[in-house]
Amino acid sequence: MSTPDLSSDAVAPSELEIPFSSLEYRQHQMFPRLSAAEIQSLRRFARPMSFKAGELIFETGQVALGLFVLLHGRVRIYSRDSFGRSTLVTEHEDGHFMAEMAQLSGKPALIDGVALTDVETLVIEPDRLRALIVADAQLGEHIMRALILRRLGLIEQGLGPIIVGNGDDARLVGLQGFLRRNAYPATVIDARSDPEAITLLGGMTTGPADFPLVFCPNGYVLRAPDEAQLASCLGLVPIFEQSHTYDVAIVGAGPAGLAASVYAATEGLSVAVFDQRAPGGQAGASSRIENYLGFPTGISGQALAARAFQQALKFGAHLAIPGKVMDVRRQDGIFLLSLLDGQRISARTIVVASGAAYRKPTVPDFQRFEGRGTYYWASTIEAKLVRGQDIVLMGGGNSAGQAVVFLANFARSIRVLIRGNDLNASMSKYLIDRIGSLPNVTLCTRCALSALEGDEAGLVKVHIRKENEQTDEAIATRHLFLFIGADPKTDWLNSSGVELDNRGFVVTGFALGEHGSPEASARYPLETSVPGMFAVGDVRSESAKRVAAAVGDGAAVVSQIHGYLSRLTAAAA
Repeated sequence: MSTPDLSSDAVAPSELEIPFSSLEYRQHQMFPRLSAAEIQSLRRFARPMSFKAGELIFETGQVALGLFVLLHGRVRIYSRDSFGRSTLVTEHEDGHFMAEMAQLSGKPALIDGVALTDVETLVIEPDRLRALIVADAQLGEHIMRALILRRLGLIEQGLGPIIVGNGDDARLVGLQGFLRRNAYPATVIDARSDPEAITLLGGMTTGPADFPLVFCPNGYVLRAPDEAQLASCLGLVPIFEQSHTYDVAIVGAGPAGLAASVYAATEGLSVAVFDQRAPGGQAGASSRIENYLGFPTGISGQALAARAFQQALKFGAHLAIPGKVMDVRRQDGIFLLSLLDGQRISARTIVVASGAAYRKPTVPDFQRFEGRGTYYWASTIEAKLVRGQDIVLMGGGNSAGQAVVFLANFARSIRVLIRGNDLNASMSKYLIDRIGSLPNVTLCTRCALSALEGDEAGLVKVHIRKENEQTDEAIATRHLFLFIGADPKTDWLNSSGVELDNRGFVVTGFALGEHGSPEASARYPLETSVPGMFAVGDVRSESAKRVAAAVGDGAAVVSQIHGYLSRLTAAAA
């Protein structure tokens, strides 16, 4: 494996796969000392604040005031879990600043900061911090790099909530994946094999239905929570100002939605972004994207999504992730969005970027195996589960190819099932060539899934039908990966009246005249049948289902939103 280049200060390492060993060589970037000139530059964004020795400056589980610049004194930073156990992170002296990514987004702190002496500080609140990062590019770069590296360090140390359960339990894997894709640190303890689990569970009356248990930093214990309950306990869901009307609300934080949020925010529009799970959409689950412009050696979908997410934060977009939009209606020219948690948000325009949901095979009793041996993505979490095992993967597109190449490094064998005669019609040639060179991968053409067989633990066999041979085969496996396409996520648009095509995708631009009445055609190529509502990315009818195309949609829609808002202003005048 090649050694990463650590010599350049110009590269912000937002990839979440950076090994901790490399972070050890970047301590000067994680904890830089600001010069007198830099401190003077940021004073116009800050206000003075002093603390007495022994006083907490910020506390785990509580929203901190912002980024603190230490003018005089000494501060100890340490992590504290729900059992009160502390781990030293670092100590700050004059000229250091205290914050990580949570302070940029106004989320609860993941660490404690206590004054060892009387201290004098400057505090920069989140909105002012974003303004500083944009206004002073060089200083902003130093701060952003440090915030990112510090979050990476916390992830590597496994700080944050403690999740206790069986290591291969689908619910535990799901929660672990949810936190990982949201770049949130956590410690996972296997209750069956880790002695520490006995200590954690001592005195607690628990049954199988209680697992996984989650010990949150604020002291709460969750029993078998879903993602929404965990996000609420960790303070990840923001509270919106009900009286504020955003210029644009973006539903979906995949490549298209994140691109739209970055470009809209940089052009001065007020932006709110909603996604019910994590940044990146389906692309965020890709182990490696090698055909995206500018990354000749490839980049993981999560790393690409993390970069875009950090850009959106930097320029002031308000991101509600997780935040599920249940309904949208247009009233008096304003869109009203209803969230799952009961909040209502107003916006002048809306961008539909909700993408598509993973398609499921039509085999009897499939729901019995949901999360119990079936997977829709391939990350490092799944890779650990399949190490040394025989697995089956369905699908012939690029996402399937990327997953095969990645999982081949861990699985003993991979049986790839496709319905066609070969991969040429659906997969990029570089992936076809790479798969062809893998000794542990076997391709089964014209194969269809006919049945699944399992036991109390989950999947044990996959039954397939070989259509060209008119024969059946049973494959022993505990792991089935599904990359068989997706259906548009448009159920939340039912009340909007927007026009959909016969497959449920959102129709935009001149295509509206082809699907409905000629007068239904939109003024802008990405506008829907509802004025002020735009659609981008995979959810848009006739769009190219590629990351680059989705990003292009997200960038292009912003100029069209400007045009629409200008028309509204002119009409009002």
